[in-house]
Amino acid sequence: MGSSVGANIRQQRERLGWSQARLAREVCRAAGVAGEPVGRQEVSRWETGKRTPREWLPFLAAALAVPVDALTTPPAPAAPPLPTLADFLPAEDPLEPLSTRTGVRVGMGQVDDLQQRVHGLRLADDFLAGGDLMRPALRELRTAVRTFREQSYTETVGRQLLVQIGELAQIAGWIASDAGQHAEAERIYRLGLSAATQAGDKTLAGNLAGSLAYQLTNIGRTVEGLDLARAALDGAGPDAPPKARALYLDRVAWAHTKAGGTENAQHAMRALGEASEALSADSEESEPPAYLYWVDAGELQVMESRVYTELRRPLRAVPLLRDVLGRYDATHTRELALYLSWLAVAYADANEPEEAAATAERVLTLSADVASERTAERARVVLARLSEYADVPEVRAVLDSAA
Repeated sequence: MGSSVGANIRQQRERLGWSQARLAREVCRAAGVAGEPVGRQEVSRWETGKRTPREWLPFLAAALAVPVDALTTPPAPAAPPLPTLADFLPAEDPLEPLSTRTGVRVGMGQVDDLQQRVHGLRLADDFLAGGDLMRPALRELRTAVRTFREQSYTETVGRQLLVQIGELAQIAGWIASDAGQHAEAERIYRLGLSAATQAGDKTLAGNLAGSLAYQLTNIGRTVEGLDLARAALDGAGPDAPPKARALYLDRVAWAHTKAGGTENAQHAMRALGEASEALSADSEESEPPAYLYWVDAGELQVMESRVYTELRRPLRAVPLLRDVLGRYDATHTRELALYLSWLAVAYADANEPEEAAATAERVLTLSADVASERTAERARVVLARLSEYADVPEVRAVLDSAA
């Protein structure tokens, strides 16, 4: 008991801002004794556990204005601090400029060229899968980092270079993750987070952290994914563009969903509602970064339907997915296959195996020629779910064809 009582005494003393000598005087005053039978050294012995106050406990409690139980009850363990984005930066700075630079000076023209190539990769990712884009994305990223480290430029140009490296790392990390290169994607995301942090771009840092959180969640590292998704939202702050906040909240919702349990399901639904509210605040004056061009009400609807599917609520998921897919661009083959995979699972959950089989067949056809580990994994999930209805002829045909 001594050590816990001592810790409590110290905690209560420091709460009042008292010195040990002041507490000794107040205890004597509370006890109504003359002189100082309790001095600073005695208080020090109590706090370190070398001696137990025993008969002085009531007077200690009175002096500190707390019940005796507050001094004798073991203190609750301190909650670990919430992670921040700084906890996810690389151990070493991969963007440390070399002490010896070349004579080549980089200007805003080269930065603008890089920006165009980064945007080109984003647009290509709408139509091509990670396996097709991995090489050019990594080549661009290596070149950009080498430019920042080895060449000379003004402070303004240097900051813009960091921003473009961060944006490039986000799309390159996404491409690597889609190709199933998760360790490489994590390294790239952390590099980008370092660049965005050094550039002071909180919105970009949040996007990179959220992208990594999404990957961690999807590969089973749910606790890390949830911590990082929350850190991305907190790090961006309340002044982040509405589209950015909506995206970060979507990722928080997904992380809670994958974490499982009733409480996490409630947190997920709350985050989805907040994401919708954030997006509704978007306006022409808000001017979100160009890389958030794809965040709209339809994308939030997709995430909502995925959450409902994961929570085994098909009556909510199926109408949402059918609505989205009814107006989706069929040229975006990978996303179409992914969204259909959620619909197939939702149909199975709704005890509609024939509809699930027909939808699964479309998933397998679309994903056959797509070099994406995401679609391959979703196809495996769909087939596993369908196997529960293997005695249904339509399902049996799909399972046999896949085998």
